[in-house]
Amino acid sequence: MRLVFIYGPPGVGKLTVARELAALTGFKLFHNHLTVDLVGAVFSRGTPSFGRLIHRFRRDMFAEAAQEGVDLIFTYVYAHPADEPDVRGMIEPVLAVGGHVHFVQLTCAPDVLLQRVAAESRRAFRKLTDPENVRSLMDRHDLLSPVPFSESFCIDTTDLAPSAAAAQIAADYHVL
Repeated sequence: MRLVFIYGPPGVGKLTVARELAALTGFKLFHNHLTVDLVGAVFSRGTPSFGRLIHRFRRDMFAEAAQEGVDLIFTYVYAHPADEPDVRGMIEPVLAVGGHVHFVQLTCAPDVLLQRVAAESRRAFRKLTDPENVRSLMDRHDLLSPVPFSESFCIDTTDLAPSAAAAQIAADYHVL
């Protein structure tokens, strides 16, 4: 089982690149907002129940996919260092069965990032759409550092088409 773990700040293009990569590779797309929206329908963001359930659903999905040999693409906003234990916990079932986790960090010029955040397409998943909220989030959390325990393939999406980014990921990790 292979897991392509795409992470970066809001608006960097994670879901757009992930969709292109899924079309290119046939991997299943399990993006961040599938669990956020599911749990958020019942529990408020930031509550203990919200955090526990999000982590449990993601870990369970990775475990089942690993057991069944289903290749996945996952998108995530990684806040360093606070999210490190959660990320380690999520990927543990993949590694436990000999699966491979390929980390991909997407970056983007700050001015372009803030323009993208306001895009209408982001509203469909109730994503952050206010540039000031994203700026505040980035002031409070380190969303630009790579995960520290594994090498990440880093791609700057400022001037790169999502299909080109997906092709780079597929080539770098030999997932075609």
